Amino acid sequence: MHEFNWIALLSDKINHHNIHIFTSGLIVLLLSIAVLLVAKKLRNVEERLIPSPKGSLVNTFEAAVEGILGLVEGIIGSDAPKYFPLIGAIFIYVFLCNIVALIPGFVPPTDNINTNLAISLTVFVYYNAMGIKAHGLVNYLKHFLGPILWLGPLIAVIELIGHAVRPISLALRLFGNITGDHLVLGIFSDLVPLVVPVIFLALGLFVSFIQAFVFSLLSTIYIGLATAHEHESHDPHIT
Repeated sequence: MHEFNWIALLSDKINHHNIHIFTSGLIVLLLSIAVLLVAKKLRNVEERLIPSPKGSLVNTFEAAVEGILGLVEGIIGSDAPKYFPLIGAIFIYVFLCNIVALIPGFVPPTDNINTNLAISLTVFVYYNAMGIKAHGLVNYLKHFLGPILWLGPLIAVIELIGHAVRPISLALRLFGNITGDHLVLGIFSDLVPLVVPVIFLALGLFVSFIQAFVFSLLSTIYIGLATAHEHESHDPHIT
């Protein structure tokens, strides 16, 4: 399963230690090209007045944006457009990284814990920065102490541990599920190369979507908790 990779043919310096970086770069490049093409189409207002009866790249992006924005609005509310760019980018990027596993000769970047940790740390820094921006540094830090003053030190320790675990749990959850799915697909493809792998390809597509959805959902929840004004409802145990 890991013996051959199309990207490794580009250079003898590309190996299993850094293949995820080059695969991520390829996905970002292809996604950037797709975004430029869609943006060019959307500039032509007259052409967009009549929707294409057939599926197109623009329709795919519109459906993705509508679905992800609906998810963010359901959790954050009217402030959703403010945080949508990050959540939308994370969902699309993670989903594309996941489904690469379904293409023979490619290893998904999310099969590597470093990729996942980089994304989860981005979310961690972002939601804390947005929380500070929304409430101010002092008020944001106050909610770590909880509503009862004499329990403040204990609550603060619990809160800090809970927040520190979040990026680790996000990274490990994605890593474990994608690695497991990739292994199962590879094993059954080697054992029974005909018909049976199709079942696991369909399952892999489902897992790829679900993991991107869960990652984005939890990221949205963290942002919502950090920026909400009702800090009394904050739950430090959501990881």
